[in-house]
Amino acid sequence: MYAPRRALLTAGALVVLVACSAGGGQPAPRAAPSPTPVAASAPAGPSLAGHTIVLDPGHNGGNAGARAQVTRPVPDGRGGTKACNSTGTSTDAGYTEHAFNWDVALRTKARLEAAGARVVLTRTSDDGVGPCVDERGKAGQAAGADLMVSLHADGSTTANSGFHVAYSAPPLNPAQAGPAVTLARDLRDAMVAGGFRVSDYVGRDGLSPRADLGGLNLATVPAALVECANMRNPKEAALVSSPDGRERYATAIATGIAHFLTG
Repeated sequence: MYAPRRALLTAGALVVLVACSAGGGQPAPRAAPSPTPVAASAPAGPSLAGHTIVLDPGHNGGNAGARAQVTRPVPDGRGGTKACNSTGTSTDAGYTEHAFNWDVALRTKARLEAAGARVVLTRTSDDGVGPCVDERGKAGQAAGADLMVSLHADGSTTANSGFHVAYSAPPLNPAQAGPAVTLARDLRDAMVAGGFRVSDYVGRDGLSPRADLGGLNLATVPAALVECANMRNPKEAALVSSPDGRERYATAIATGIAHFLTG
């Protein structure tokens, strides 16, 4: 499915908006392990110099203690409102989605920066609150970015598995009408090439057009959201909980971004 248009950034060189279940009834999250991104070496693939990329690690570590703040309504980009943010989900063992998102974002950032890109994160730590989805959605244009990718993991029933990539549809602006769909496909193809299976319960062929994600609706740069796995599926929970697994996710995501920018 994935035929690179140019040489892709290698694992040594390279290392997507609230859409996840809040995981009601889940066990109390355990303390998140410190992220340990592997230092990225000089890129073997195309240079990303001159490109600016926004990575949006979903949720935040302080959201659970600030429910009034994160549940307040904000614009959804289609004339309605939705909650500012949410706590996200976790594995049954208590490894939190916000910690996973943050770790993968740091790993992806390291790889993109090694290739010469400027990378902006929508949050600067994993112990804060927010930002709200409307602020996240506008982060790409605020940074003058070429694209924005939001990073998440899902919390579905244990039998469900696989990743999917969401984009805003019906489109609200030219960036959403074409480039965002291409970005979503490039991310999907890179995930498949990285050995990840497409979702068997959301979307079709790993893609999920969505009208309800404020962070995507408000973007005027190409934007997509990657739901990397179902954290309640035992096999995928083990993968997202391991440093090697998170390294694989980061490599695939960075490769998809590079393909979009240089292909």
